[in-house]
Amino acid sequence: MNSKELIIEIRKFCLANADPAIVLKYSRYFKGEFNAYGLANGMVEAKVKELLADKTIDIPLILEAAPDLVVSEKYEETGFVLMMLEYRKKNYVPAVFHAIEGWFVFGIHNWAHADMLGMWILPDLVKQKVITIDDFIPWLISEFKFQRRCVPVTLIKSLKTTPDIITLFDFIEPLMTDPEREVHQGTGWFLREAWKVNREVTEKFLEKHKNSAPRLIIQYATEKMTKEERLRFRREK
Repeated sequence: MNSKELIIEIRKFCLANADPAIVLKYSRYFKGEFNAYGLANGMVEAKVKELLADKTIDIPLILEAAPDLVVSEKYEETGFVLMMLEYRKKNYVPAVFHAIEGWFVFGIHNWAHADMLGMWILPDLVKQKVITIDDFIPWLISEFKFQRRCVPVTLIKSLKTTPDIITLFDFIEPLMTDPEREVHQGTGWFLREAWKVNREVTEKFLEKHKNSAPRLIIQYATEKMTKEERLRFRREK
């Protein structure tokens, strides 16, 4: 199979299984129009497993097909790309990371796809030492908010393997004044998970930023604390 045939097969499958009722059901989780076919849960994964039984669908072929699928902005088409890469993670190379960097220009425009990257693909690229955390430095100041969101979400999996998590706090510090809500959510999520790993260090970081960070970051970061514990991180008047 070549990339054009792969794209045609994916779109044919999506059209055959489209359900407007499912689009309506999930649209409430997304701002603006939810551009999707409306595939039932599990359909994309089942089709990905079927497709990848063909060993010719390797990383280079997936990356060749990816731009046409990601640019369409159909939710499931991007989902196919991300899940195929996830299933081929044993074969990751630097080209995967460089391709993803380019997708934010024309795709990856919702939190769900950003979090698929941040929870699946990007942490494995770091774990396999295909890239390092320093490769995300340009992402911290990206013009694309979902690219910035990917950074703290990706680093969640590094919390239990990094000897000194203070280095991770130093790394995400530029995001503590980010203007976008979606980045606040991702950063707060990272800090909430960090608190589970090392309360003392995380609380010192929150103390430092409680008067300047957006409240949503603090809200997410302190979500698992008791009411009394959360009071420590209220903004001072």
